[in-house]
Amino acid sequence: MKYYSTNGNTPDVSLQTAVVKGLAADRGLFMPERIPLLPKAFFNNIGEMSLQDISYVVANTLFGDDIESATLKDIVYETLNFDIPLKHVADNKYSLELFHGPTLAFKDVGARFMARLLGYFNKQQNGNGGMVNVLVATSGDTGSAVANGFLGVPGVRVFVLYPKGKVSLIQEAQFTTLGKNITAIEVDGTFDDCQALVKSAFMDEELNAHMMLTSANSINVARFLPQMFYYFYAYAQLLKQGKDVSNIVVSVPSGNFGNITAGLIGKRMGLPIKRFIAANNRNDIFFQYLNTGVYTPKPSVATIANAMDVGDPSNFARVLDLYKHSHEAICAEISGCTYTDEQIGETMAKTYKETGYLLDPHGAVAYRSLEEGLAENETGIFLETAHPAKFKSTVDAIIGEDIEIPAKLAAFMQGDKQTVEMGSGFASFKKFLMSV
Repeated sequence: MKYYSTNGNTPDVSLQTAVVKGLAADRGLFMPERIPLLPKAFFNNIGEMSLQDISYVVANTLFGDDIESATLKDIVYETLNFDIPLKHVADNKYSLELFHGPTLAFKDVGARFMARLLGYFNKQQNGNGGMVNVLVATSGDTGSAVANGFLGVPGVRVFVLYPKGKVSLIQEAQFTTLGKNITAIEVDGTFDDCQALVKSAFMDEELNAHMMLTSANSINVARFLPQMFYYFYAYAQLLKQGKDVSNIVVSVPSGNFGNITAGLIGKRMGLPIKRFIAANNRNDIFFQYLNTGVYTPKPSVATIANAMDVGDPSNFARVLDLYKHSHEAICAEISGCTYTDEQIGETMAKTYKETGYLLDPHGAVAYRSLEEGLAENETGIFLETAHPAKFKSTVDAIIGEDIEIPAKLAAFMQGDKQTVEMGSGFASFKKFLMSV
C-alpha cells in the first residue's frame, strides 16, 4: 500500500516512510492510496469477536501488505490490552467509553499503536543505532497518551508542546512528570501556536538534517487510523446486545478531526454507520463550513472542553480529500453542532441528575447533539473520550459533588513537574532542538 499527500505535490511513499516522516514534504497529510472493503463474512461474525480480534482484522486489511502478520498481531494485541465498553445511557443513546486505557483517554489507542509501529520501523531501518525524535502538540489528552505510549521505547525521544495554563492540572501531570525520554515544553500561547511550531519544524531543512523528526499528532497516519478500531467494536457490541443496527448515528467530540476522520474511513471499509455528527464547542470552524461551504480558520477560544479548542483543524484536509472537496457530499454524511460552556455544563448536570451517568465536558458536547438531533428510529452512539476526573474541578463545580480520582490518575499527581518554558516563536524552538 502506498500513501499520497493530500496536497498532491510529492511522490507516493511506503507506510514506513509515512509513519517515520509524519508530514509530507509539501506539507500535506498522508492518506492510503485505496481504502479496502472488509469481507461480508467479517460482519457476519463480528458480534462474537473480541476487541483485539476485530482490530487485528481491520489492521491487517489496511496494513497487511506492509507488516508481517505475526508482528502486526503482536502490535494490535499489546496496544489493546484494555476494554472499550459500550454503555446504555438513556433511550436509544449509548456511550462508547474510551477512557479505560493507561491515561484514561481515547488517544491511548492511537498513541500506543503508533509507539509500537514506529519502534518496529525504526529497528528495521536503523537497527539499534538510530534516534527518532517525536514532536507532538497537545491541547490536553494527546500529550499524556503519546508520552506514556512512548515512555522508555528504545531509540525514540518525545517532545510534548502544550499551551501554558490551558490544560487541566491532571492532564499536565500525566506528561510533565515522566522524565526519561519525555520532554515537556510549556509554550506561552495557544494549541494552534504549538501545532504551528511542530509543522514549521518539519519544514526546516537545517533542523531535519540535524535530527530525524516525526509527529505523533493525528496528522500521523499511525496515530489516527487505529482509532477506527473502536468504531467497529461499538457496532459489534450493539449486535451482541441485540440492538437495532439499521440506522446508527455516531456523534464525535471534534477538535483536530482525527477521530471522526478515522470513523469516516471505517465507513468506507464497510462499517454500516448511517451518518456522523461533528460535535463542536465554541470553536465552530467546521460547523461554519457546513453552513457556508467556506473554510475560515480563526484563533481558538478557550473552553471547558479544552481538548477541542482548535481553530484550524489539521485533519480537515483529510475530510476534504475523502469527499473530493465536495461540500454537498460532506454535508450528506456529516452534520455539525456547536455549544457554549453554559450548554455543556447544563448537559452534564442534567444527564447526571436524570440518568446517573457522569459525562466529561467533551462527551457532553456529543451527547447533547444526540439529544437534540437523533430520530426515533435511529440508534445513537457518542464517544466519551476521557474520564471525567481528568477535569475534576470543572466537573465537581457543575454537578455539586466531589468525584473520586482513579488510582491511575492519582499516581501521576505525585510526580515532580519538569518542563522547558518557551515563547511561541519558531526561532527559540529550533535553537532548543538543535542543542539537544
